[in-house]
Amino acid sequence: MPDPALNSPAATHRPGTDPRAAVLTIGTFDGVHVGHRALLERARKLAAPAGGRASARVVALAFDPNPLEVLSPAGAPARLTTWAQRDRLLRGAGADEVVRLDPTPALLALSPEGFVDQLESQYRPVAVVEGADFRFGAKRAGDVALLRSLGAARGFSVDVVGQVECALNDHTIAPARSSVIRWLIANGRVSDAARLLGRPYAMAGTVRRGDQRGRTIGYPTVNVESPCLAPADGVYAGRARLPDGRTLAAAISVGTKPTFGPHARAVEAFVMEARVGENGRTPAKADLSALPDYGWEMELEFLAFVRDQVRFDTLDELLGQMGRDCAACLSIAETAAACETCTTGA
Repeated sequence: MPDPALNSPAATHRPGTDPRAAVLTIGTFDGVHVGHRALLERARKLAAPAGGRASARVVALAFDPNPLEVLSPAGAPARLTTWAQRDRLLRGAGADEVVRLDPTPALLALSPEGFVDQLESQYRPVAVVEGADFRFGAKRAGDVALLRSLGAARGFSVDVVGQVECALNDHTIAPARSSVIRWLIANGRVSDAARLLGRPYAMAGTVRRGDQRGRTIGYPTVNVESPCLAPADGVYAGRARLPDGRTLAAAISVGTKPTFGPHARAVEAFVMEARVGENGRTPAKADLSALPDYGWEMELEFLAFVRDQVRFDTLDELLGQMGRDCAACLSIAETAAACETCTTGA
């Protein structure tokens, strides 16, 4: 009996697309980085009409959660994306359908041959696109060579995309891998992570009640609870993507608030708009009054590391630094937005 984890939900197919044939790419796709996008770009080319065949649909089969969360929870990596983010990003990269693969014990126990048999029966692939290190089946027993052999017997081709590499800010070359991106984010190197992601790292989460101290000192913040990896402790320039459609500059603090004594580690953002006055453009508290106090979803984009988290001896010292931080974060966010506008030609 086919594993339900491999079943595709109903989808609306593009005109001229064979609803039965597919070009598949399979993985966890956490982060949907430039390497993942290269797989989908190749899949789109292979899905184009050829040899009298109608255009095939591109289907991304994405494990969620990571199989390691089932097989070895203590060793499972931190998430870079929620499922909703991954679905949206994979579709934006070229997938016609995104299917969530639930790593059930039954699915993970399938032999490589059994796994491919289910793919063949449910998706009728004309091609499968993977990276050179792709592994599949119980105990990761299958590799690209075996996939090619199985595909030849079942009527689909296997296309292997080489490792994508990017230059970091220090001019070193790094592979676009989720593990490398996690390391960069965990060490505060968010602008380097953005080079491998092809966009700023965006941490999705829910606004929760904090200690509300920011309201008393003129810098009310939103506290974000997220299943995704938080960067190293520090202050970051970023942007807040709000549920009402606005994207606003943000000064983001990650850490334990050492000036005010011991606290649990938290991610909080002061969301800003620019106030234009005699001193030019200065940061001002954004109007979030139309949103509920808590319980709404948002994304925080991390654009650049600004400074380490430190303990200040007085509140006045802290407030002075916060003012400088917000001015720097606003400038970085506005520069990033201007660069994106130039790049897109908007």
